[in-house]
Amino acid sequence: MGFKKIGLPIARFGRQAKRSYGFCLKFASVAILGLCFVFVWYMFSPSASAVTYQRSTFGEIAEPVSDSGQVRKSKSSVVPVKNEHGLSLGKGEEKKVVNGSLLHRVDGPKDHKKEEKGVKIVKDRDKEEKDGNEKGSEDSESDTENGKENEAEGESEEGKEDGEEKTVDGEEVDVEQVDESDELNAKREKKRKFKGPLFDPKAEYSWKLCNTRSKHNYIPCIDFEVVSKRIKSYRHHERSCPKNPLMCLVPLPHDGYQTPVSWPESKEKIWLTNVAHPKLTQYVKTQSWVVESGEYLTFPQNQSELTGGIAHYLESIEEAIPDIEWGKNIRTILDIGCKDSSFGAYLFDKNVFTLALGLKDDLVDLAQVSLERGFPTIVSPFGTRRLPFPSGTFDTIHCGECQIHWQSNGGNLLIEINRILRPAGYLILSSKHDSIEDDEAMSKLTASIGWNVLAHKTDDVSDIGVRIYQKPESNGIYALRRKKVPPMCKENENPDAAWYVPIHSCLHPIPSAIEERGTEWPEEWPKRLHTFPDWMNNRDKLVSDAEHWKATVEKSYLTGMGIDWSTIRNVMDMHAIYGSFAAALIEQKVWVMNVIPVYAADTLPIIFERGLVGVYHDWCESFGTYPRTYDLLHADHLFSRLKNRCRKAVTVVVEMDRILRPGGWAIIREKGPILKSLEEVFKSLQWEIRLTFVQNKEGILCVQKTMWRP
Repeated sequence: MGFKKIGLPIARFGRQAKRSYGFCLKFASVAILGLCFVFVWYMFSPSASAVTYQRSTFGEIAEPVSDSGQVRKSKSSVVPVKNEHGLSLGKGEEKKVVNGSLLHRVDGPKDHKKEEKGVKIVKDRDKEEKDGNEKGSEDSESDTENGKENEAEGESEEGKEDGEEKTVDGEEVDVEQVDESDELNAKREKKRKFKGPLFDPKAEYSWKLCNTRSKHNYIPCIDFEVVSKRIKSYRHHERSCPKNPLMCLVPLPHDGYQTPVSWPESKEKIWLTNVAHPKLTQYVKTQSWVVESGEYLTFPQNQSELTGGIAHYLESIEEAIPDIEWGKNIRTILDIGCKDSSFGAYLFDKNVFTLALGLKDDLVDLAQVSLERGFPTIVSPFGTRRLPFPSGTFDTIHCGECQIHWQSNGGNLLIEINRILRPAGYLILSSKHDSIEDDEAMSKLTASIGWNVLAHKTDDVSDIGVRIYQKPESNGIYALRRKKVPPMCKENENPDAAWYVPIHSCLHPIPSAIEERGTEWPEEWPKRLHTFPDWMNNRDKLVSDAEHWKATVEKSYLTGMGIDWSTIRNVMDMHAIYGSFAAALIEQKVWVMNVIPVYAADTLPIIFERGLVGVYHDWCESFGTYPRTYDLLHADHLFSRLKNRCRKAVTVVVEMDRILRPGGWAIIREKGPILKSLEEVFKSLQWEIRLTFVQNKEGILCVQKTMWRP
């Protein structure tokens, strides 16, 4: 019965179609069916706008985008291109020219969402590349000073890789995902180049204080910027900078700030208000190596967390390993986990340069206490990424009262220590009451990377267990391993790449050719400061650079600036090349942190070879240190090389204001127009202009920071 009811209208429609006016009905029915077909096609196929967009952009992207948003191979002609000036390729990237278009191809996870999202991702990425190409067409000017070229300053960015790019999907994400997203955005911004003048000539600066969780101790790329109920931890698990560059001033301590105690008196006492921290006072009450004495924190001589004192501890190490000659054979040491600073303080008198690594989870801020006392210290997370040092550079690495679980996560942290430790270098670990399981796991791990156990004993006085390992000096031990775990790294993996590079679970081959760095142990100190091995190119240029800076420091910096060098202890060379500025100050009672920008030529291994210490850094970001920790900043043609790199070059001046102590000095050598702009910025910060001199378009600016805060 139902079929008859349905069939009657259709039959009636057919009889009417046979009549004279049936042709019109036929035409109308065909038109209706056509419209229905178009509607169905529109709903279940890619939109016309999407197809049009894809067709119009085939000439701009590397490969066509499919309907699913995935990239599929194209038959277009592909021409490989060498890594050009100022452009960086991350890990797994290839630079290609496709139909005359320059782009990056990143091997990694692809977006499998709807075609609209897929097209948008490609569009944004292509737009970034197109903008980068337009901005990268501006040739950077080579900087010279007194007719002398800094040829070492190439504009390559090979020290930086993007090995851990991730996307954040969905509206609800946890803190770690937010951190990774911030890092990804920051890294993309650093790849781009920004047009326009280095400093806006029409800018009027109005400053305000930063309102952050860490207040007067704020470290932008390590501390969380704002308070959130969802964020329970105090600091980022990895380095993660704010999306917007810092344009506020870190306040002074709430109880006031005192002019720091000068060296060497600062070894024994510092102002408590300068290192004020909510948990520090409570921590001091439980320690014997530091005592609160009125307005000061005092440090009794030869006192440490170790029973028996630091002198006894170091003497026991020398007895176990006679080849460890502090200050001669051993010059550069990395001390992981900044505790009481007694290790570096004692060795400083023996001409050992000990760099303390303050870990990010140190909530008492002992690294700040170390810097206030005048000891070399940096703050950095140590988790999944490489430390900002080149490979094979530290003579010895020490971890006292070590709480690091080296065997966790496949032993990646120990693999990173293996990377930065010099061949035949030493790792010294001390701890109390290690479990049998931990000892066995550590023995297996060190054996797997070919390390030799030189000593494993417990001191009768301090009840501290000390283990001393030595890294192999040749590749022969690697071939004898039964299990090739961890495996050897691929030949094309750069062991010196360290900026935002994840720790690779592999071992880099030990250099074997005589012309390679690391085949020979450096000369004894102080001879190694002025010795240039065969692997260093342009040795005559290195000697000339050393002589130039020695003359400049002696004739200008020490006598012609009005600086009281008895108040200078912590010094930073923001744009070090060969470390010659630091070498020229070796007779002064100072230490120098040599910073090699990640976009400059990699000369940091040369600095370490000379017995000095430094780090990689990108000055578009904040440095890994506490506020008010340096007495003098030196910047030789730093700003002119930031053109088209940082979003705002003025943020570098803001960072200088953060890390420099009130009363501290800054010496800047730059081009005349840049110095003029810098002078206006410093005046807005209420810094005092002590010296300005320009000749032949080159000049020098000497300024002094004041106590002023807005």
